[in-house]
Amino acid sequence: MKLRVVLYCVCLLVLASCGSSKKTTRKKKGPGVVLNEPKPEKLPSVNEKEITKKLVKKNPKLNKSTLAYIRKYAPIAVKEMHDYKIPASITLAQGILESGNGKSKLASKSNNHFGIKCHTSWKGERVYHDDDSIGECFRKYKFVETSYNDHSEFLFKRKRYAFLFNYNIKDYKKWAKGLRKAGYATDRKYPSKLIGLIETYDLHEFDKIKKKDLKNQKKTKKTIKPKEDIQSKKATTNYYQVKKGDTLYSIATKFKTTVALLKEVNGLKDNIISIGQKLIIK
Repeated sequence: MKLRVVLYCVCLLVLASCGSSKKTTRKKKGPGVVLNEPKPEKLPSVNEKEITKKLVKKNPKLNKSTLAYIRKYAPIAVKEMHDYKIPASITLAQGILESGNGKSKLASKSNNHFGIKCHTSWKGERVYHDDDSIGECFRKYKFVETSYNDHSEFLFKRKRYAFLFNYNIKDYKKWAKGLRKAGYATDRKYPSKLIGLIETYDLHEFDKIKKKDLKNQKKTKKTIKPKEDIQSKKATTNYYQVKKGDTLYSIATKFKTTVALLKEVNGLKDNIISIGQKLIIK
């Protein structure tokens, strides 16, 4: 009887130790170092306002948050396209989808618009968020622009995405399907979601914008002189300030006019003038 009790206790201890070994605790790494992110530069327009206006005219029921996102971030997507040869339409569609128009918890708290996880190479700041697993590590940025650039670097530097760069930059359908094939997302409908956004919001229009067009846009900007400057310049040439020794006759001779005309335009009743007095010259 005692032997049975002893064996039963041993079994309980073994089972307890096995159960505890299966429990795993996720150790969070430190917050990471603060990266020295360059301050975003002001980018030229890429016709984002005109494109979204046309969309609204065709379909007033389009999502206003999505339209606002396009107007705000289209110039950045075009810049990344010129630097890394990734279609601006794809970058924008991914940003819209992954960040929920920039309003997701991950986007609002860490400026991460593409759901890029920490991975082993990331040394910067990080946040923890539930995704495929509980409490996964995601990259944190100071600026949204850095998130866009990191997205480009992420695709450009990893071998599994290398085949995408063989596609035509205007072939957004191949790029959308290729991203799913390379394992960017686990959602089977990911390509169709991207293509749907691109075609609904005419994001493919941004793929047509060339770098030289943006440079020409800067060159064509003309500086118009204010009217005040022109008037003041005109004013200085039409007035004469009387100096010591001046007479109406000497002034009229100097400016090839007549005393009578000087008196008329200046409202003078006689020939008396004083030093410092300003006379209109015609």
